[in-house]
Amino acid sequence: MSAGRTTADFVEKIEALSLEQKARLVTGADFWSTIAVPEIGLRSMVMSDGPAGVRGPAWDERDPSLNLPSATALAAAWDVRMAYRYGAAAAAEARRKDVDVVLGPTINLHRSPLGGRHFEAFSEDPLLSGELAAAYVRGLQDNGVAATPKHYVANDSETDRFTVDVRVDERTLREVYLLPFEYAVEAGAWAIMSAYNSVNGTTMSEHDLLQSPLSTEWGFDGVVVSDWTAVRSLAAADAWQDLAMPGPEGAWGDALIEAVRDGRIAEAALDRKVERLLRLAARVGALDGAQAVEPAEVDGPAFAAEAAREGMVLLRNERELPWDPAAISSIAVIGHNALEARTQGGGSATVIPDHVVNPRQGVIEAFPDAHITYSLGAVVQEGLAQLELDELVNPVTGEPGVAVRFLDGDRELFAEHRRSTELVWFGGSAPIGASTRVILSTRYTPDSTGILQLGFASPARGRLFIDEQEVLEGRADTEGLDLATVLLAPPALTTPVALTAGVTVDLRCELDVGAGELALGDALSLTVGVAPDRSDPEGLRRAAVDAARAADVAVVVVGTNAQVESEGFDRTDLSLPGDQDELVRAVARANPRTVVVINSGAPVLLPWREEVAAVLLSHFGGQEFGVALGAVLSGAAEPGGRLTTSWPAAIDDVPVLGTTPTDGRLSYGEGIHIGYRAWLRSGAEPAYPFGYGLGYTHWALDDVDVVPTPDSAQLEIRVRVRNAGQRPGKQVVQLYAERSDGPIDRPVRWLVGFGTLRAEPGETATVAIPVRDRALAHWTADGWRVEPGRFTLRAAFSAADAGKSVSIDAPIGAKGDPQ
Repeated sequence: MSAGRTTADFVEKIEALSLEQKARLVTGADFWSTIAVPEIGLRSMVMSDGPAGVRGPAWDERDPSLNLPSATALAAAWDVRMAYRYGAAAAAEARRKDVDVVLGPTINLHRSPLGGRHFEAFSEDPLLSGELAAAYVRGLQDNGVAATPKHYVANDSETDRFTVDVRVDERTLREVYLLPFEYAVEAGAWAIMSAYNSVNGTTMSEHDLLQSPLSTEWGFDGVVVSDWTAVRSLAAADAWQDLAMPGPEGAWGDALIEAVRDGRIAEAALDRKVERLLRLAARVGALDGAQAVEPAEVDGPAFAAEAAREGMVLLRNERELPWDPAAISSIAVIGHNALEARTQGGGSATVIPDHVVNPRQGVIEAFPDAHITYSLGAVVQEGLAQLELDELVNPVTGEPGVAVRFLDGDRELFAEHRRSTELVWFGGSAPIGASTRVILSTRYTPDSTGILQLGFASPARGRLFIDEQEVLEGRADTEGLDLATVLLAPPALTTPVALTAGVTVDLRCELDVGAGELALGDALSLTVGVAPDRSDPEGLRRAAVDAARAADVAVVVVGTNAQVESEGFDRTDLSLPGDQDELVRAVARANPRTVVVINSGAPVLLPWREEVAAVLLSHFGGQEFGVALGAVLSGAAEPGGRLTTSWPAAIDDVPVLGTTPTDGRLSYGEGIHIGYRAWLRSGAEPAYPFGYGLGYTHWALDDVDVVPTPDSAQLEIRVRVRNAGQRPGKQVVQLYAERSDGPIDRPVRWLVGFGTLRAEPGETATVAIPVRDRALAHWTADGWRVEPGRFTLRAAFSAADAGKSVSIDAPIGAKGDPQ
């Protein structure tokens, strides 16, 4: 159909366009859309941030989105079928919101656990990331929506991300950082996003890597869309960068027209970009005569709960889990994250779900006959919590919510009625650029009496009024913050306000957004809310300990917050924020049957891990987090995940850590040795290795066989595994290659394939794992080569597991097959 169209199919349409129209086509129409050209039957295409859900072109709680578990949770399932279904669920959500192009998946690598956007990417291993990326792409595009794997390439940390120059050798680029993108292109990706950063001195929107290997070698015929504002000059137009976002302003515009007219840029180069945009339009049904595939229906909440269960990783279990609901009479649920769960990471990937099932609710539902208490234990969340909708009345409509007005002086330009006090305008119809003031008004009836730290968070200067009396004025200090952080997680200003339960006050917040006030153009954020009470940490911990001592069992949910894991900045350490380590130790001393749930998207240190009965990693579990957790704790489901990144015992043990550039440069001097490869090379032992995870049964790896295949460029390894336990279960068989001799610098061990199986108690199951020559190849100046000699292939349950091995002879002088 349209996916197979050739250049000839678009020639007539391209010839019908003027130079001005062609130049206009390659810059966005607005923040999220491309321009329409009705004369050639081209409608606008709408893009949206993902990848763990699809927000749509407006950031609006009145149009909620399915909040899927984070990429780290999806990857932990080690299941390409799950990744395909995840993409299909995103496609269904995209079409529901009239979105044509999803800006995901994120397939950069977990080079350092300090990476702030770690939660949004799959893994520290390039092959695993590539296989999952390919499945996600197919799931989206088989359902008619374009995928945009990002960020091409080496955008693996956030510090100085707009300007950092990553220094990396060609072999490392090919074998590690480009490999996931190669898999995505092989899967047929219709778009790729170029990154902000430079690689070896050239910013990515202008880089030769957009031509080769991406287009000429791999055969990519889709659209290279820039990360937002990543196109900085006409040099990107001369490169193989196709679309500059956002619009309508940008680095090209009239300058591109003049450059084509005077011959600095060939019109053929511009035509190539237009052709690719038309091909994308045909694929998503935005061009006359092309019909997009209708996505399959998906039960979003049910799939979100399943994906969350499959991604949970049981790290420790001293014969504690699962709990039989009939045998548990009381449970102490403890932790800030048990109530204010993190279902997703911070930044542009954020979506707004219509509901979230938190861990406390999930435990209550899974153990209906147990007496369940809740204790905060320790303050974790920073910044402001939005005001509860049931405490707010819109003064204009009388309905729950707030009234928002945009004014130029005293003249109202725009008004809307919202159902939240946590608001972001990032595209959409609000006239931010034309306004001088934004006013939020509501009638607020608190449900408790006391001194509340009331305030607002916004990049703009503002004032807060209670019953027409100004109680707060100022602007938070955002110096040194990334623009995304300034917009999506600005610091808050607060003031103590005495309020009485049931007594209504008029609450108003005014922001100054006139010329010169903001550096964010037509984007703005505002949260009005309450900061957490940190006045009595000892009292919080003591109450939690008392609750744990009185209960049969305790569940402590610990984790990170939006100031720790988010787009826009990297982490400074790996410790849990606040007093959570002290809380866990105190609760474990009070109740030996303490289970700790880790609600983080990236590794954190667990200094108490040997002191508790069980440790369960939930990642960011999506909107059905609590449902999935209840099922796993009660044994209704098994935790199905295995680690896709190594978890350290101490930060000083981490072999590849740095994310901070020196003189603008970030050296990838470790080369091909990242993640578990670096751990194995250094000899240090992580707390939990790559690929590790327990279940509710036990497994025996029986034997490994090499099976010839008709494809001479591929082997098949069959691994027989026996469920030696008392419960049905899931196991992930990982296949690693080793080559200790020879002149080539190789990892101690590297992943070449994997397979997932399920078996009943006592049952033996066989998994077939294909291994391409390319998985054994290394990059040279002459391309891919497999050196002669013998390789060891090791089937195991983690990168540190001895497992069982076989030896094979490599084809002498063979080239690896192109992906």
